[in-house]
Amino acid sequence: MNELVSAVPWLGKRNPMAARWLIIILAIAAPMVAMLFGRSWVRILDFALLYMMLALGLNLVVGFAGLLDLGYIAFYAVGAYTFAFLASPHFDVHLPFWVVLPLGAAFAGMAGIMLGFPVLRLRGDYLAIVTLGFGEIIRIFMNNLNYPINITNGPQGINGLDSINLFGWDLARNLQVTEDFSINSLFLYYYFFLACVVGSIIFIQRLQISRIGRAWAAMRDDELAAKAIGINTRNLKLLAFSMGATFGGVAGCLFGAFQGFVSPESFSLMESIAVLTMVVFGGMGNIAGAIVGAFALALLPEVLRDVAVPLQQTLFGHVLLDPEVLRMLLLSLAMILMMLLRPAGLIPARARYAHPENLHRSAAK
Repeated sequence: MNELVSAVPWLGKRNPMAARWLIIILAIAAPMVAMLFGRSWVRILDFALLYMMLALGLNLVVGFAGLLDLGYIAFYAVGAYTFAFLASPHFDVHLPFWVVLPLGAAFAGMAGIMLGFPVLRLRGDYLAIVTLGFGEIIRIFMNNLNYPINITNGPQGINGLDSINLFGWDLARNLQVTEDFSINSLFLYYYFFLACVVGSIIFIQRLQISRIGRAWAAMRDDELAAKAIGINTRNLKLLAFSMGATFGGVAGCLFGAFQGFVSPESFSLMESIAVLTMVVFGGMGNIAGAIVGAFALALLPEVLRDVAVPLQQTLFGHVLLDPEVLRMLLLSLAMILMMLLRPAGLIPARARYAHPENLHRSAAK
């Protein structure tokens, strides 16, 4: 939170307390402001929060442990399909949300360990290629496990997934406060996802300054030196993969419950690259960077879709570049400029600290 506060322009360094309250107010009021432009923008904010969870999980693997993972979206798929199997008419199983969520996280964590074992000795480009292949294998499995026994329903996907039900309170239904006033279900999903993101930030922040976090940092900077001082790099790599995968599994369960439909198309290689780009763009190894990068790049396609098409029609009379093509073009240009001007990302990661009091003392200075 301190890094996010310090990243607020002008106010972050002059009055951190005011910047902190500004962030809290903006986070609470964001769906109300988005609702002024239409319900679709509130839905976009909901998806932006899911991308934040994915970016935070991948940041554990790439930013903290220094393990390049191009197949991270596979764990997102494991969580989503776990929810689809256990809370939908597909197998006619409808387990409670609080039972399916830890199962989705556990299965994704197990998938992370399965990925970690074969790549313990790999680094750099070789690790990236293997993890990329793992992500594609999961997607192809989901796409083809419909014959001879229909498990995943193939490319048609699985629909009719149960919504999030919190102790009898269904988030998919509008909350009727009075006869004339009700809270839209998109708002309920937003605040629940926001609570999950805040919980993830608190957990990762504590993990970062723990012995495990410092060992990851040592392994990332110099694996040979980390081994020399007695750090078990084998177990730490497995822990990084499984911990990051767990966050992906949780985000996948939330995605399935929110979307009500899952299919292999939602877990393509481009999604993995997009999440990795969010981490690199915001700042690897930095919690605030992952959040800002995910928020900025999740909103970019929708802003382009609303602005680029009418602008091209006004200037040229027709659409020259599809918003998706323009998005990839601008994303590539942004990454090139980022590597040239700010190689460490929008919010560069600071040095790791052994104790929380040192972290707060440094922020105060």
